[in-house]
Parts: sequence; structure tokens; C-alpha cells
Amino acid sequence: MSFTLAIVGRPNVGKSTLFNRLVGKRLALVDDQPGVTRDLREGDARLGDLRFTVIDTAGLEEVTDDSLQGRMRRLTERAVDMADICLFVVDARTGITPTDEMFADILRKRADHVILGANKAEGRAGEAGVLDAYALGLGEPLRLSAEHGEGMDELYHILRPLAEGYAARAAADAPVVEVDVDEDGEGADGTDFAPSAARPLQVAVIGRPNAGKSTLINRILGEDRLLTGPEAGITRDSISVSMQWHGTPVRIFDTAGMRKKARVIDKVEKLSVADGLRAVRFAEVVVVLLDAAIPFENQDLRIADFAESEGRAVVVAVNKWDLEDDKQDKLKALRDGFERMLPQLRGAPLVTVSAKTGKGLDRLHAAVLRAHEVWNRRVPTAKLNQWLGAMVEAHPPPAPGGRRIKLRYMTQAKTRPPGFVVMCSNPEELPAAYTRYLVNSLRESFDMPGTPIRVFLRSQADKNPYKGRKKAPPSKLRKHLEGRRES
Repeated sequence: MSFTLAIVGRPNVGKSTLFNRLVGKRLALVDDQPGVTRDLREGDARLGDLRFTVIDTAGLEEVTDDSLQGRMRRLTERAVDMADICLFVVDARTGITPTDEMFADILRKRADHVILGANKAEGRAGEAGVLDAYALGLGEPLRLSAEHGEGMDELYHILRPLAEGYAARAAADAPVVEVDVDEDGEGADGTDFAPSAARPLQVAVIGRPNAGKSTLINRILGEDRLLTGPEAGITRDSISVSMQWHGTPVRIFDTAGMRKKARVIDKVEKLSVADGLRAVRFAEVVVVLLDAAIPFENQDLRIADFAESEGRAVVVAVNKWDLEDDKQDKLKALRDGFERMLPQLRGAPLVTVSAKTGKGLDRLHAAVLRAHEVWNRRVPTAKLNQWLGAMVEAHPPPAPGGRRIKLRYMTQAKTRPPGFVVMCSNPEELPAAYTRYLVNSLRESFDMPGTPIRVFLRSQADKNPYKGRKKAPPSKLRKHLEGRRES
């Protein structure tokens, strides 16, 4: 990415729609009501042959106190300082407001390059607003329609000469990509998938509202990068941040708090929860953040179960541990509850942290790396079949109808998460309890705690290439010989 472009402006002028247009996906939430975007969202934009980072920001408002709007404004001002180029968006149909004039003065002082864009300028309704925009003193306004894609060619021609000035810097900062990975070598322990600058470790932090997800990520970053506060539900988009965490390249996702489905009424909150679930699918390791005061509520269990069903490595972190008095008894109760309520994640790391003080973050980092390593683990086929023979001998499979189900062969088909194929007779009759017995034994025997494990049962008959094919019609010679026999 050669440069960074920040999209700024008043609420509801179409910044998120323009952001989605540039990244080519519906990454940012869009709604008619103002103030939907609250955090800074980054995306990889494409415009012609230009590749750059675009930042969607919260709407600028005339607020300077510590209210939610005031904190949102400070985040937007930080984005202006971070960006190489600012695209200042005004609403051509509403016209220029005093707020636009005030923020034009701010951008003139703080931004290196400012492009003035008059959005919603399609048709005659926006002509007057485009002419009024000249009064801001930021040069000729660019006529845009983020909804319909108008003005993208003109934006390209404005950005092109500016991008050339950042090309040398981008070449120096670009990581090495497309490194060949040797996928051969049975028994590899996943070191080929070690996080690197070219392929950082993808981590999603999920949990109920007000569990402290954004505060935790800010503490890991060492700066107030994400919007926080006592109000529940501040985060709406799932925000990704790239960073070095104790030397490990990480891309970490902050997600919206997930409440029970019956309580989610607001349209924007529904979009936020869907956005958070999508972030889980992009992650490699999911940190389920609990509140120490009220851990393992039904919603926490659903969230952890969703991460497991998506096949992601899971780490459970209990936040606000600094507020607990009887830590030993509380920790024992947490571990017992975890083993009882989430048996499908038996052995997953459970770490106590304090996002407010930063205590326990080193243990959280170690647990994330450990979960990622187990998630990538591969077991040699020879060891698997030796293990399978011992498991069958210790606890033979059932014999429905008097015919014993035979487990003949086992191999690992994939990693991330580990998946195993067992060749057997009558796989459809093997009970789920026996499959769970195999999964739990795999965890203990091959040191794979907590990670999702998939076991697929296959019949050896499935390997018959002629199974299910229609019988070929007899040849003319065969018909002639059969006719002579009958006569």
C-alpha cells in the first residue's frame, strides 16, 4: 500500500458508503441515521492501478468534552494526523454548513494534502452545493456520488500524482509476500505457519457488551486507538488493527458486543453483530473475553460454541480480574465451570487479565501463540494408526445387529483445525458417543488441548470407483454367445 487516505466529514454525508466503494466490499456499516460509524476502520482500497489504505472515520461534530461524541472527534482528529491524504466529504444536497467551515479550517492546519469531495452530487439537486463548496478555500470540489460510483475516475487522476510521491516509501516498508511453503513432510508441527510480517496472526476478540474488549486492545497497543467508555455497545464495526505484540506480528479484530438475539432490536446493532461474526470467520485465534463478575452466562457459552463450530482456535480470557478479592477460589470455580459447560473446548487456555492495569497480558500472548501452534499441528499417520489400535483394543466399537464395526485405518486429512479420517465398516451406525471418545483421546494422547478436532468416518466401499455406476450394456459378441447357449 503506497499511501493512506482518511475520509472525514460531518455525520451522514456518505463517508462509509464511499469507503465501501473504494474497498469493493460492504465492510463498513451503512444506515440512514447519522452517527453509525464510531471507530476508525481501515481497509485495502483499489482504484485503477492504485493500491492504498483507506480509513473510515466517525462524523466530525462541534464537541470537545469527554462525552461519546467528543471522544469520537478526537479519534477522527488522530486519523487526520495519521493519514497522508484527507478526503473531506461534504453533502452537496444539504450545502455548506458552519460545521463544514470550522472543520475545513482544522484540516487546512493539520493535514498535508486535502481533497474536497462534494458527495450526493448526482443530478441537479447537488449543483448549488457544489458551487457553495468553493467558499471553503480548499480548491475545486470533486463531484462524487458514492452510492452510484460517479466521480471515481476524477478521484483517480487527483490521487495518481500524489501516490507517486509515496511509492518509494511504500517499497521500503512493504513486507515479503508469497513465500513458498513446503507442504510436504509428515509430522510437521505447524512452524511453517508461524506468524510473519507477510502473514500476521489473525486474532478476534469477542464477548458480551461492556466486557472490556476495546480497552484490552488499547492496552495491548499501548495507546487509545479504539473508542472506549462506560457506555455499553460503543463499538459497532469490527475494527482490525495491525501491530507487533511482544514481537509477534498480529492483526487483531475488535468486535461489537454480542447480546442475546431476542434483545437485539436496533437495526444497526443487528448489523454490528453480523459484522462481529464475520470477523470470527476471518480469524485464526478467537479470544472469548468474559467479565469476571458475571462469567459463563448463556451468551458467553453461545459465543464460544460459535467460535468452535467455525473451527477456530479458542482462548478464554477473564477480564476485570483486578476487582476480584478471593482470587484462588474464584479461579477454581471458573475452571470447573469451564470444563462442565464447554466440554467441546476441553483444555482450552483460560487466562485471567486486567485490561485496565495490563496485568496478565503476557500470559494471554503466550496462550494465543500456544493455541495457534496446536491449531496447526499434524500427527504422523504411523503414530495415528498405532494409537487407533490401542484405543479399539481398550474400548471396542459396538456391534449393532451382531456385526462388529471395524475401524481399519486412520490418517490426518488437514490442519487448521486438525481433521482426521477413519476408514471403517458401516460408518453410519457408529454412535456419536464413540466419536467423542476418539476426539477426547486424541486431545490427551497428542497434546491438542482446546482446539476444535474434526473426525470424519468413511466406508472403504467409498473407494470403489465403480460404486453407483450403471451396468454397461452387453456387447454384440456377448449377446450372440448368450443366444447360442440358450438355443
